[in-house]
Amino acid sequence: MAAMALGAVQPAAAGDEGIVTDRPDFVESSKVVGPGRFQVETSLLAERSRAGGATVRTLSTPTLLRYGVGDAFELRVESDGRVIEHARAGTTAGYADTSLGVKWHVLDEAPGLPSVGILLHADVASGSAAFRGQGVRPSLRMAAEWALPGELALGLMPGIGQERDAAGARYGYGIFGAVLGKGITPAVRAFVEVAMPQIARSRHGGTQATFDTGAGWLLSDKCQLDAMLAFGLNRRTPDVALTIGFSYKL
Repeated sequence: MAAMALGAVQPAAAGDEGIVTDRPDFVESSKVVGPGRFQVETSLLAERSRAGGATVRTLSTPTLLRYGVGDAFELRVESDGRVIEHARAGTTAGYADTSLGVKWHVLDEAPGLPSVGILLHADVASGSAAFRGQGVRPSLRMAAEWALPGELALGLMPGIGQERDAAGARYGYGIFGAVLGKGITPAVRAFVEVAMPQIARSRHGGTQATFDTGAGWLLSDKCQLDAMLAFGLNRRTPDVALTIGFSYKL
């Protein structure tokens, strides 16, 4: 769910009513960008992880491109972009894999019902050797949004995905996120969130979980700045992450 969409649920398929982004929080918006509209959501992400007494710092440039192909569908291309990892053993740089996907807006919000979107993505092994996964890794998520009294909004995103371990064997994992947003002014929305991008058995990397907080600022009805600070809730997750982003709708 976008920080900008949290205070008031707009007609989801309209697309032309202003920018609604899928960042900076983990929970996606149920909205699509609208027929013939193109939207760029890009950012700089800094992460710090500590394990076994060693510190690893990573910089990346997550970017999402969205193109509306109808009132209820959009095509999506997403990647963590350029990745630079600083560790005790040295610095590794390259490009992350690309994810291809589609979002389908299924349901407008109605009394007793949320606004709902379905996202189907597939990560493909297209990045630099140091950051490349194995084969095609699909994921399926459902984004549900409710407008609440007092300029509040709730977003939930359950999902499932498939990955490959070091031996190339496939395994499944769960996905879940919950975000609560609040309108501060007509142009500024803030949020808090719990995100679990991977819920898996320990032999497959275990569960990753963060507590996130951030905000978005509308510069115009087609342009947004945003920021988010995330704290890892277990040792399998980066200790702290900071992202600053910019989105624009054409």
